[in-house]
Amino acid sequence: MSTVARLLLPAGLFVLSLSLLMAPSVQAALPIAVDGQALPTLAPMLEKATPAVVNIATESRLTVRNPLLDDPFFRRFFSIPDQPRERKGQSVGSGVVVDARHGYILTNHHVIDGADKITVTLRDRRKLDAKVIGSDRESDVAVIQIPSNNLTALNLADSDGLRVGDFVVAIGNPFGLGQTVTSGIVSALGRSGLGIQGYEDFIQTDASINPGNSGGALVNLRGELVGVNTAIIAPGGGNVGIGFAIPANMAARTMNHIIEHGSVRRGQLGVSVQDLTPELARAFNITSNQGAVIAQVSPSSAAARAGLKEGDVVLNVNGRPIRDGGALRNAIGLLEVGEAVRLDILRNGSPYTIDAKVGEYVAAKLDGGAISRRLAGATFEDIGPASALAGRVQGVLVAAVASGSPAARTGLRKNDVIVAVNRLAISSTAELKQLAADNDGLLLNLLRGREELVLVLR
Repeated sequence: MSTVARLLLPAGLFVLSLSLLMAPSVQAALPIAVDGQALPTLAPMLEKATPAVVNIATESRLTVRNPLLDDPFFRRFFSIPDQPRERKGQSVGSGVVVDARHGYILTNHHVIDGADKITVTLRDRRKLDAKVIGSDRESDVAVIQIPSNNLTALNLADSDGLRVGDFVVAIGNPFGLGQTVTSGIVSALGRSGLGIQGYEDFIQTDASINPGNSGGALVNLRGELVGVNTAIIAPGGGNVGIGFAIPANMAARTMNHIIEHGSVRRGQLGVSVQDLTPELARAFNITSNQGAVIAQVSPSSAAARAGLKEGDVVLNVNGRPIRDGGALRNAIGLLEVGEAVRLDILRNGSPYTIDAKVGEYVAAKLDGGAISRRLAGATFEDIGPASALAGRVQGVLVAAVASGSPAARTGLRKNDVIVAVNRLAISSTAELKQLAADNDGLLLNLLRGREELVLVLR
């Protein structure tokens, strides 16, 4: 089964090479022209683009615990103090200078997540300490900053203009080897549903990218940034010709939010959506083969105030075509709270235009200690419309679990989804609290990734 992998590479990788003894050979120099025509080369473009792509090395302190040490009876019997051990974690990735004046570098959230120290190495081998301006887990975009002395920046292209078959070049730091360049084409556009991150609208490319390329540049033949490399299909742990990049337009919009506000305040309409399938199109008696169907409108939401109704089919947002439910979610989620948005829809087969103002969704949260002593240390959260689970899973998300807490000892993990309590399905933190409070025993049905689990708490 194929595995979708991040492109961050743990430091400390050693490469063992095997060489064969061969007779020395004489290499003839390639001609610079044939029949008076210069040979095609990407070298002039790369000479301008590569100085803007940097290597990023991070250091972090990781807490290492033995599960036995979480047992108070074990610690007491052996007189072991409650002192978690730490080890140093190191990893390497890539980044792109996008603002030379201010020293802003665009990279992936997972490259710098949890880092205590970030070191940036430029093409000219300068090493500079970087600070984090902000980061967004849902889009996997982060912005860091270095001193703005003699930097080269990449111009951002309009990634909406990309077409399948366009030539692209990937620049990054694969396997920690140092800056490397590979070329290929755009294999597909609008890839989503991969479960890599919350907001997915990937450029797929066959340009060879590997672990360590995270945050590196995908550029067009003009040397403009069209995407930020972020993941690969890696059944064997390396490149097989299927890589994914965050489109430059999405990355730039997220970056602007981060620089201006320090974080991303995601806009929401307050709707649940699904793809417009051929079966739904026939049921609605419409000929369009792409769009997003409004499945549910939350009361008092921005969508309700604007007049959206269940069964409406969204075709365009601010003039941009909407392919499916994921595209609508991306388009709205990248708008700022309070920003005006125009939606072209079909209602009962007739076209309408609806103007709305994007609202803000705040997920309801619940402290596990307020439910049961066995759940203390866990934080639970409703699955909101911004979640990658929205419309796919009904339940309550485990947003956090404190290490060594009662909730951790029961087996709960961050990102688990509780779908039932004592065999009764739940869909909100309010239902979780009602069913789990003051019970001597709890039976929790969980989803952990693609696995279904049962936890018994006594």
